[in-house]
Amino acid sequence: MSEKLINKGIRPDGRKLDEIRPLKIKAGVVDRADGSAYVEFGTTKVISAVYGPKKVHPRHMEKSKKAILKVRYNMIPFSVYDRKRPGYDKRSVEIAKVVSEALENVIFLEEFPKSAIDIDMEIIQADAGTRVAAITAASVALADAGIPMRGLISSVAAGRVEGNIVLDLTKEEEDASDAIDLPVAMLARTGEITLLQMDGDASVDEIEKIVRMTEKGCKDIEKIQGKALIEKYNANTA
Repeated sequence: MSEKLINKGIRPDGRKLDEIRPLKIKAGVVDRADGSAYVEFGTTKVISAVYGPKKVHPRHMEKSKKAILKVRYNMIPFSVYDRKRPGYDKRSVEIAKVVSEALENVIFLEEFPKSAIDIDMEIIQADAGTRVAAITAASVALADAGIPMRGLISSVAAGRVEGNIVLDLTKEEEDASDAIDLPVAMLARTGEITLLQMDGDASVDEIEKIVRMTEKGCKDIEKIQGKALIEKYNANTA
């Protein structure tokens, strides 16, 4: 019988069930971008950069009443143990679409008609939670670029591991035999959910508990996002 991952409510990395991994966020890390952010969720590391608003290319894609959001998500080859083939793949395209949908409803795109806002996200190192780290980074990068939004979007996953509802799963936990994983993004100040996905099967009661746990996590993350932006602003005005 394999050794249990969770013993008396303590996980392999020493966290409690409702704790996120150590989180580090820094705004303004890419000089040539209009806005940028670096995020570490434990050992998952992401850089996001925002460019725009700017002219739309090709021109036929522009919208007369609002900006278009163009999102690119890429895992660089050495971000995983089994070296990834360079370039975008089907999974990258799918995650980029999910991230775009999570963000576009909170951005005031109507302020920039006939324009484009580009968001690039590079996964430098992956240990689960890459899409939620990317959304968290992109939200800070958009704020750093001065793009008007209804608020910061925060994102985290929660799920079930060995019958326990846990927050912010690692790759080891995701690989458990009964594991399910539910990434959530939300406007943390209101609790409005902009992304909810699920990998696996769960009861209605489990899903409700998972969503409640992600709400707590997103509120904790939003505080760190805000702190990163304040530190960037203070450094620029010092």
